[in-house]
Amino acid sequence: MSTTFRTAVVRTPKGPDSIEIIDVPVIEPGPGQVRVEIAGAAVNPVDLAVAAGVFHGLGLVDQPDRTGLGWDFAGTVTAAGPGVDLPVGSRVAGLVGGFDRDFGTYAEQLVVPASDTALVPDGLDLTTAATVPLNSLAASKLVDLLGDGAGRSLLVTGAAGAVGGYVLVLAQDRGWQVTGLARAEDEEFVRGLGAGFTTQASSGWDAVADGAALQEQAVALVRDGGLFVGVQPSSEPAQERGVTVRVVVTEPDGARLARLLDATASGRLPSRVHAVVPLDQVASVHRAVAKGGVRGRYVLQP
Repeated sequence: MSTTFRTAVVRTPKGPDSIEIIDVPVIEPGPGQVRVEIAGAAVNPVDLAVAAGVFHGLGLVDQPDRTGLGWDFAGTVTAAGPGVDLPVGSRVAGLVGGFDRDFGTYAEQLVVPASDTALVPDGLDLTTAATVPLNSLAASKLVDLLGDGAGRSLLVTGAAGAVGGYVLVLAQDRGWQVTGLARAEDEEFVRGLGAGFTTQASSGWDAVADGAALQEQAVALVRDGGLFVGVQPSSEPAQERGVTVRVVVTEPDGARLARLLDATASGRLPSRVHAVVPLDQVASVHRAVAKGGVRGRYVLQP
């Protein structure tokens, strides 16, 4: 067995060309931890921001040597530390939270708390499962911040995106009358999830879930005294006209993720893999995502 594994990092973050794939030592899982051989790691817009140094600039990253890339993963448990009842060979998915870390999911393996993982249902392949954790957990937490709709109107910006697509479904479960704001070519997807559809939104909504990170533009669409929930915890828009402003902070949550994976396996939540690409091509994937308009997630395969 190899004593090292490959992982993607940035030392001086300057975008895709600053990403390096390096060899680091294999470590054994400690109490409550598992080591996972990664089958797939999804590429998210937040990863591009980390590689570009956005969060370094905000003072949220303080890594003297390197910063790891990647939040989502799915794979197979290869070792378990003391106090873990997850058998070796278990198929799991999970989320690595926070910005300030020297490791990430763009790797051949990683060690994480077992409680941050969830079993992947038999009907869901690991590549697809890798696209679920970050965005579904963000959407689920966002809908918690919205609360019960009781028939009130909700506009979801970025409705065809990864977070927005999940919010369309989960918010309907909570009684909201949901309309998705997206491009014309995304109408079939949005309506297919049971939501209304629009390409241009006027103001007056009871609530806006801002999956597109329109920020102040989206706050302006909320009626006086309504509710705005955003997805950028590092930049909360100002409150105005009595609008309540809340922002999602996404953290690992194995129990919640298990429910979301089950809902994905059953087809109740959408799952979209754009392409599966070797880890070595991570820089070109980041450049492709930066151009925008991608529906579904690129998944890196070690």
